[in-house]
Amino acid sequence: MASRRMAVITTEWRYHSHAWHMAERFLVGYPSRGRWHTPALEVVSAYVDQFPEKDLSRQRAAEFGFPIYATVAEALRCGGNKLAVDAVLLIGEHGDYPKNEFAQTQYPRYELFKQVTDVFRSDGRSVPVFNDKHLSWKWDWAREMYDLSHELDFALAAGSSLPGTWRMPSIEMPPGAPVEEMMSVAIGGMDSYDFHALEVIQCMAERRAGGETGVAAVQGLQGDAVWQAMDAGSWRAGGWDASLFEACLSRSQTLAQPETYSHRYPTTAQMREWVKEPIAYRIEYTDGTRATMLLMNGLVGDFTFAARIKGQASPLSTLFYLPSVPNVMYSAELMAKAEATFMTGVSPCPLERTLLTTGLVEACVQSVGKGQQRLETPHLAVTYVVSAASTFAQD
Repeated sequence: MASRRMAVITTEWRYHSHAWHMAERFLVGYPSRGRWHTPALEVVSAYVDQFPEKDLSRQRAAEFGFPIYATVAEALRCGGNKLAVDAVLLIGEHGDYPKNEFAQTQYPRYELFKQVTDVFRSDGRSVPVFNDKHLSWKWDWAREMYDLSHELDFALAAGSSLPGTWRMPSIEMPPGAPVEEMMSVAIGGMDSYDFHALEVIQCMAERRAGGETGVAAVQGLQGDAVWQAMDAGSWRAGGWDASLFEACLSRSQTLAQPETYSHRYPTTAQMREWVKEPIAYRIEYTDGTRATMLLMNGLVGDFTFAARIKGQASPLSTLFYLPSVPNVMYSAELMAKAEATFMTGVSPCPLERTLLTTGLVEACVQSVGKGQQRLETPHLAVTYVVSAASTFAQD
């Protein structure tokens, strides 16, 4: 079978960047289920927005024989007059870009995406696109990207590695489960790893009874307000279910310990000492389901999930496992989803999940920036239903 032609559109390409994680899978292949898989896709062009000191794009272009063009349009047309590729890998992550008033980095995902779709519209043909992480830092732009994929009739896949990586234990949210409350305890900062932790929640939440109903309101907390919420002891009192927090910590493989100790459950005083800048997002779904995302740098170094399901005595819980650098197997799993989209014209995962988590990031960072106030989010009435089939790595 002849290879299909792919263009890489990225903000920068250096060691540990997302272009390194993702685009190179299509240059050298990747491990999958005990064999080395070579995609039936050839990188034939690239557009690179910035060239940092340790840029790899020029080296990769020379090694693998593809040109780097000066514009997105030229890359999609391979220097000609018409769209000349069968797939577009869009990576708008990393690079030197300004921040807005809520400390969101204004990565040009929307701007690059629009340049891609302008070519589709002008040339009368569209091809599948994979967009790394959330759609945009700005909700209106994210919604436009979603709508454009439908208007121009092309498969748009998006998101991060978390929903598709391995889980320990290897469990799924049962389809139609009567979920009452959920939690993810994770690492990282706002406008970056919060998206990953929100995807952890959302890929489980969307399977609950009635399907996804959208989000009615959010509240972002930081610093002392997080500890006060933890002390509250319940959602109704302004916090969360303590049993979910315990379940998440009990699944963590990186739970912090005092010097020379191991396997101790941290005290509240220890948590306060170790976690300098705690972050919490409290999420109220339209159907009454509740969720809390916690970023607890200094306490854990991984991503865990727990849910209280009506009628079950103990929480359902798991670790979303991320294998280590340099092989970064979880990004190989993500690119397998991108490859499936490119080859079939259908995304294995719902774009609505990424649209909703995109809006959640914006709403929650704005809540924090506006004095940690609760914000109603009628625009996040994103509804969808997923199939019962699981799409996370299990072998």
